[in-house]
Amino acid sequence: MVTTLQRLANMLRDRNFILLLSLVLGLTLHQGAKWTDSFLLPVLIFVMTISMTNISRAILQNPRRWVKPIMTSLTVNYLLLGGTMITLAYMLGLSEPYLTGFIFLASAPPAIAVVPFTHFLGGDPDYSLVGFTSCYLGAFIVTPLTLSVFLGSQPGFHARILTLLAELIVIPFVFSRILIRYSVDEKIEPYKGTLVNWSFFVIVYTIVGLNNEVFLRNPLSLVPLAVIVACGTFVMGYVAERIGEWLEVGPDKTMSLVLLGTSKNSGFAAGLAITLFSVESTVPSTITTVFMLLYFIFLDLKKRVD
Repeated sequence: MVTTLQRLANMLRDRNFILLLSLVLGLTLHQGAKWTDSFLLPVLIFVMTISMTNISRAILQNPRRWVKPIMTSLTVNYLLLGGTMITLAYMLGLSEPYLTGFIFLASAPPAIAVVPFTHFLGGDPDYSLVGFTSCYLGAFIVTPLTLSVFLGSQPGFHARILTLLAELIVIPFVFSRILIRYSVDEKIEPYKGTLVNWSFFVIVYTIVGLNNEVFLRNPLSLVPLAVIVACGTFVMGYVAERIGEWLEVGPDKTMSLVLLGTSKNSGFAAGLAITLFSVESTVPSTITTVFMLLYFIFLDLKKRVD
């Protein structure tokens, strides 16, 4: 009995199982997504707060030693990965909701999973953390600028962007400092992975559930989206490896660069998209979540073989 309960507990903490469960339930029991939709923004604020506890005071106080990692991280995540997504979306002639979804993805910072996966895959934790931090701080400029250039023609659009950025970055950052100030982050550290995983369960289930008809009735329309996301992960991963070799930063920092150059915070992008545009514009974020997980598994298998 104890063994069975332990297996069940491990399963309920497993990122792969939780993602698969959210996808299956979103496709089969999608009615609940209309209810969880109202919790999407609070859940995003919560998961962003938890993730930002990784941003240490030491990094923020000593930015000069990290100039090169900061510039490299901003380049691979926003310019190369984001630019690739937008370019391919226009080249493939995607419909407006899907094109909009990729623009939101391109403007989003790296995935929260970058930091924990750095440890699993033998990357440089400090390098990943600096890159992660710089991209999130850079989002204050990059996100509104990107959205304004490509989407900002509606009245009041800029004000709504800034409001959402305050809700999804400023408020979580302030809350994370409070958690660190009173050492709450240390108390929740053992449960952080589980909290983040189940928060993403709500996000993915909601997005898939609200787009249920698109996934089931017209799956072929998603092929171009999958092509773009595959290029943004597997192809960009190869490019990031070559950049790491060219910069001669070593295999551990190269792995960190690969993670930063192939991932986007799909929950963040989906939250912006569903609030500012349509439910359908969140579809690219869902597909990105699935491909990022597949790519992380690929990197893990590759590391074991090497």
